[in-house]
Amino acid sequence: MKFGVMVDPHVNKWDIIQKAEEQGYHRAWVPDSEMIWSDCYVTLALAAVNTSRILIGTGMTTPGTRIAPVTAHSIGSINQLAPGRTFLGIATGHTAMRLIGQPPITPKELREYIRVVSTLLRGEEVEYTLRGRTSEIQFMQQDRNYVNLKDPVPIYVAANGPLALAVAGELADGWVIAGKGDAELGFGFSQIRAAAEKSKRPLPPDYLACVTTSACVLRPGEKLTSERVINQTGSMVTTLLHFNYEIWEQHGRKEELVLPEFTDIWEDYIKRVENINQPREARFRQVHEGHATFLQESERRFVTPRAIKSACLVGEPDDIVEQLRHLERAGVNEVALLPPADYQRDIFRDFAELVMPHFR
Repeated sequence: MKFGVMVDPHVNKWDIIQKAEEQGYHRAWVPDSEMIWSDCYVTLALAAVNTSRILIGTGMTTPGTRIAPVTAHSIGSINQLAPGRTFLGIATGHTAMRLIGQPPITPKELREYIRVVSTLLRGEEVEYTLRGRTSEIQFMQQDRNYVNLKDPVPIYVAANGPLALAVAGELADGWVIAGKGDAELGFGFSQIRAAAEKSKRPLPPDYLACVTTSACVLRPGEKLTSERVINQTGSMVTTLLHFNYEIWEQHGRKEELVLPEFTDIWEDYIKRVENINQPREARFRQVHEGHATFLQESERRFVTPRAIKSACLVGEPDDIVEQLRHLERAGVNEVALLPPADYQRDIFRDFAELVMPHFR
């Protein structure tokens, strides 16, 4: 099992990635959501020139906000600064797209995007279509090394639904999932393996299977209802709650779409959303306020012990170690921690000092 940090991109906080390298973390993921944070590639560039070992890349970028040649040249530029330790995470854009008033991209669009980006990063020609016009494109002046095309850039796909999971199995070098339940992992692995087999593509032995979560190392006698625990886990719980709400709303408000950990608070949460003083189509900003960054005080009541245990790695060190061993047995080989911005330094430190030594 390897461990990574996922940090809110802030141009003044690149040193968190530098510190994570010192603490022994394997990878640093920098999300890409233009209405929430600083530009991810600025943050990655600062991290690249101030580190030497830790792997760095997007976690995740979306085809809906950056056209494929631009993403290829951006990550190729980071690869020039951090040769051989750069990766590219791509997703359909659950938050990035919704916060510009658009739905996430389709799996078909995701597949085409990866085809173009991966071909360009190999330095090859590729047919690319923009605004209805198709042309053959290729990086020019490759001998001048404006972008690094010599060191491969692995591409990882974040996916939960079957069609996006199929893309991960057919085209990607790894899979990232938000959620760590047995049912979610079992479904995801089965879909990825089936897609890889159908496309006659053997999954590489180093295929990434990464869970995005957060962690809180409990102090002796501490409970899940304590203020510190809620502060350190709340933004991950509500990030998953926002995601579950959007899926529920998008697919017909079906009861079976509500995650088990939210069933006991769902009616109350829906009332909270319905009371937002905006038309339904304009509520997305309030729904996603604090998303993956901080806990809204008005949503603190939804951070229940049941939701915390489902969303996060929580417990005393030995308890968290056993939770991680369970994930290993399920096929997970990496965990990325995405804590709330105001507590990430404490969480990364506690996890590095009290949990990670058990896996060395």
